Amino acid sequence: MAKITFITKDQETIVAEADSGSVMELAVAHNVKGIDADCGGVCSCATCHVHVAADYMDKLEAAGEIEKDMLEFADNASDFSRLSCQMKITEAMDGMVLNVAN
Repeated sequence: MAKITFITKDQETIVAEADSGSVMELAVAHNVKGIDADCGGVCSCATCHVHVAADYMDKLEAAGEIEKDMLEFADNASDFSRLSCQMKITEAMDGMVLNVAN
């Protein structure tokens, strides 16, 4: 089980737990503002863009080429940017903090 904290642009903090699925699905299930997930999780819109806390970047699988391409055009992209639809929940994510980019 992983407990993940989302921090919205309005500084609202939402803590959610899951043991499977994507981070985007978890955010949508908990109505995290700024995670619109317009494409439904197929990596084609970047409306689930988040910034990962630096100390958790190495706990994630590397971003694929399609995700990297999408992030090139995303607003507020940084070295810590990921699309939450491409982040599969694992126990290693327990305690992760994500800042919603949108």
